[in-house]
Amino acid sequence: MPYITRLIEDKEKHLFDNFMDSHPEGHVLQTWGWGELKSKTGWQPWRLVLEKDGEIVAGISILERKIPVIGIPIFYASRGPVLDLKDTELFDTLLSEVKKLAKKRGAIFLKIDPDVPSADLTLENYLKSRGFRSAETDKGFEGVQPKYVFRLDISPDEETLLAQMHQKTRYNIRLAKRRGVNIRIGTKEDLPQFYEVLKETTERDNFLVRAYSYFEDMYEILNPEGMLELFLAEYEGKLIAGTIALKIGKKAWYLYGASSNSHRNVMPNYLIQWEMIRWAKSKGCTLYDFRGVPGQLTEDNPLYGLYRFKKGFNGEYTEFIGEWDLVYRPAVYFLWNTLEPIYSNVIRGLIAKLRRR
Repeated sequence: MPYITRLIEDKEKHLFDNFMDSHPEGHVLQTWGWGELKSKTGWQPWRLVLEKDGEIVAGISILERKIPVIGIPIFYASRGPVLDLKDTELFDTLLSEVKKLAKKRGAIFLKIDPDVPSADLTLENYLKSRGFRSAETDKGFEGVQPKYVFRLDISPDEETLLAQMHQKTRYNIRLAKRRGVNIRIGTKEDLPQFYEVLKETTERDNFLVRAYSYFEDMYEILNPEGMLELFLAEYEGKLIAGTIALKIGKKAWYLYGASSNSHRNVMPNYLIQWEMIRWAKSKGCTLYDFRGVPGQLTEDNPLYGLYRFKKGFNGEYTEFIGEWDLVYRPAVYFLWNTLEPIYSNVIRGLIAKLRRR
């Protein structure tokens, strides 16, 4: 029986998300809700599925965005597609259907960055054989999605997880408890306070932050679906740290973290991570992803402290397969690759100047 291909409509969003939730390759960045969130920042989401015997067997959430000035769209499937990646017939069929949509929309290329370790040469060889080209740069930590992460198997019991952590990490978790740091799950009403601490963090560590409305939209879209939780660390009645965690199926991700300049000595960041791990376990998760760390693992790297902090929880340092582009319009793709770095550098320069004022 041939596959049935179709675009999922709004009324069937839970059908799409149920597939993402139950599939071993499912990812929160491929869910309906994540597409809705990105639609508020200029992206157009398309959810394409293949069905067989009335069941979804492959799915992909594609984000479409037009390039500034020339107005031609690109396709991006963040941490997708979701299917049995070893089933080449199924994969070929899905790519063929995506190509039809790309032709209809006039897209230049499809970018993917599967949640697959670089050691999986089978997938890399498959992508090359189907015309994908590596879109890797030297960005590593700053790519569209992190190429390097720490991932922790949280299926063991809590006592075992603690015992396997670095001694200093375990000590700091207990120190935070002794000092009276309290971790609680936040609500939408807590978002303004969290955002203020997040801005404090970005100013201290010199990186950019999205507008408050983005976090408000994220909470309103994903929290009711059980995909997002806000965690807050309080000390002496004051909010000193906060995090946002995402979850789908048996996987959880640490997405955003914020910490105040005050009371850092009571180690709230260690305890809040531990409580997120415990929360993920309580939701049936077996994998906890600490997200991005630098690829240049030398102590003179400004981000080495972040690497050391996440490493202390005993996660596995993982390099993903990276970004791959399937080009539909080669001439325009060449123009994009030439102009996009210039455009990005100009925008970064303007933002830096504004921040210095």
